[in-house]
Amino acid sequence: MSSEIEDKYLKMVGLELMFLTPEKYSNAEGITAVELAKLVNLPVEIVKKKLNILKDKDIVRVKGMNPKFWKFDEYNFQRLDDDDEIFHLLCNFEDVDFDKYFDY
Repeated sequence: MSSEIEDKYLKMVGLELMFLTPEKYSNAEGITAVELAKLVNLPVEIVKKKLNILKDKDIVRVKGMNPKFWKFDEYNFQRLDDDDEIFHLLCNFEDVDFDKYFDY
């Protein structure tokens, strides 16, 4: 799979978590990988890989064991270096459909 597609999937997962509001969680701790996979319409295994990449960057937190609940960490995201490729990926809004994330 090309890195462009991989980056697209990472962006999909990252933005979905970034714009998720607590009202959309089925649990106060966050969202499961299975629930997130349904929202972004990707296989669970791909979503889990992307969540782990974001976790390694410290911009998502995980709680629990089975199931694991994932939550975006806005504070740590804002502390990422401006040169970080994940930061650039998630801050590039050129092709983002905001209607998907917000009800106006």
